[in-house]
Amino acid sequence: MELHKEGNKYCFSSSSSSPPLSEVVYSTVDGVLGEEEVPELEAAFLQPRVVVYDGVCHLCHNGVKWLIKVDEYRQIKFCCLQSEAAEPYLNYCGVDREDVLHRFLFVEGPNTYSQGSTAALRIASYLPPPYSALKALMIIPTPLRDAVYDYVSKCRYDWYGKEEDCEALQDPEILQRFVDRKEIWDRCQDKYREGYDQ
Repeated sequence: MELHKEGNKYCFSSSSSSPPLSEVVYSTVDGVLGEEEVPELEAAFLQPRVVVYDGVCHLCHNGVKWLIKVDEYRQIKFCCLQSEAAEPYLNYCGVDREDVLHRFLFVEGPNTYSQGSTAALRIASYLPPPYSALKALMIIPTPLRDAVYDYVSKCRYDWYGKEEDCEALQDPEILQRFVDRKEIWDRCQDKYREGYDQ
């Protein structure tokens, strides 16, 4: 699916790189938004299949680097929660930054987003085999999946640590997969200039 403008509204349209419609979730169950009216997108140009995640978390960033490595068809894009570019995605889905700090957000397409364990398994459905087989774990009841996810999420800073700023600043080679890459690159240059001035 790609986003295009029709009159004063932005709309998603199908593309060959998207999964069949039968694979797209339209349900209020499992943390996935149902078929409700989509809020009009203002000036933002939102892309489909975007992961909004805690960019200062070591565990989260390592997960993103792993996804970039295995996503050979480049289906998934990323955005650091700490970036200004994340705001339109949060507004579109009706969640705030605190929500996404606890459970990362996957904006899949029109009227469709998910968080936490459901988001992780929805992402798996876009990956090539054998990783796409992970979506079979959807059979596990959501409360059980989310209980495990929430426990890891709560402890992740203690176990793996965190940075003061988005970790993508330290991995400029992966920025081409980030929708907020210009913002991150500008911050990279600012940090370089600060270090040079000192």
